[in-house]
Amino acid sequence: MIGSLLALVMVLAVPLILLAVLLKLVLALLFLPFRILGFVLKLVTGIVGAVAGVLFSGIGLGLAALVIVAFVVLLPLLPLVVVGLGIALVVRASRPRTAVRVVG
Repeated sequence: MIGSLLALVMVLAVPLILLAVLLKLVLALLFLPFRILGFVLKLVTGIVGAVAGVLFSGIGLGLAALVIVAFVVLLPLLPLVVVGLGIALVVRASRPRTAVRVVG
């Protein structure tokens, strides 16, 4: 009795399982081009991102080195700049002010 019930359940279940497997296979084949396209886009954006990261980090390191070199070169000249600005202010303050006449 149990054997015949089991056979009846298997007769009913096997077509449903085959239908589910067939549906899953059809959907997998239907969405395969989109999965491939997604993989290619992910690969391309990953490569472009890596190249851009290396490029911009190199540019950043180069600019940082330039700033450090400029700072090291210009720091000893700072006292001369301060003295020059002081002289320019004294010369500007010693000039007589001229009135500006607006014609109109």
